[in-house]
Amino acid sequence: MSKPISNSTGRRKTAIARVFVKEGSGSITVNGRDFEEYFPIVAHQNQILFPLALTNSRLGYDFLVNATGGGVTGQVGAVRLGIARALIRINPEHRAALKANGLLTRDSRAKERKKPGRPGARKRFQFSKR
Repeated sequence: MSKPISNSTGRRKTAIARVFVKEGSGSITVNGRDFEEYFPIVAHQNQILFPLALTNSRLGYDFLVNATGGGVTGQVGAVRLGIARALIRINPEHRAALKANGLLTRDSRAKERKKPGRPGARKRFQFSKR
């Protein structure tokens, strides 16, 4: 692999995606597999391609992504944020368009911890009056 021209990190829930960008023909590789094979659901593929479509940079760069942790949806969100951040490092003029569509905000929602003496994070045991 040639030297990357940009790299960035995206996070969502417990998933982390490291994105490396180099000049190329528009391929996106996630964990050594084509992203369409790694994320077979079309809605997930569209989420990943959204920052590229917004900036018209789909065919100019190759993206190599290492995604770890979390589930499929968390990894998709992490990859999307990582790609958006990498595009800004390459061309800062894209920032306004990406920010207006909410692609630069890290979604900080994560699973709430289970509290002691309870069956779940917020659930309570059934109340018995007698």
